[in-house]
Amino acid sequence: MPATGLNHYNLRAPRELMEQLKDFYCDVVGLEVGERPPFNSYGFWLYAGGHPVLHLSVAKPDDVRHTDVATTFDHIAFSCINQADMEARLSKRQVKYKVAVHTPVEPVQIFFKDPAGNGVELNFAPEAI
Repeated sequence: MPATGLNHYNLRAPRELMEQLKDFYCDVVGLEVGERPPFNSYGFWLYAGGHPVLHLSVAKPDDVRHTDVATTFDHIAFSCINQADMEARLSKRQVKYKVAVHTPVEPVQIFFKDPAGNGVELNFAPEAI
């Protein structure tokens, strides 16, 4: 059976960074903290459009996350509305970002990094700008 869509992605970090990521993805990207099963570990499920798209999990003390190695991960992308509001949010939080406009019929894209350095892309369909 083929895959039918992206369910979620997970970021695992020390608790302090995980809290920063939660605040960033809620305050800037507009995700919402939602219901999460009662796992034995601390964390959050962040929702977009009623679906849990980002899981944040606290890293165990002996869990090493290498940041000095080459990786193929570049970014995660979200569909968004209201480009002007989003740019105001990014500016208010002093988040450096780039806007890419390819053609009038393609989405406008905004690219930036989250507090952990992960790439984030926001797509604004022409009718959603």
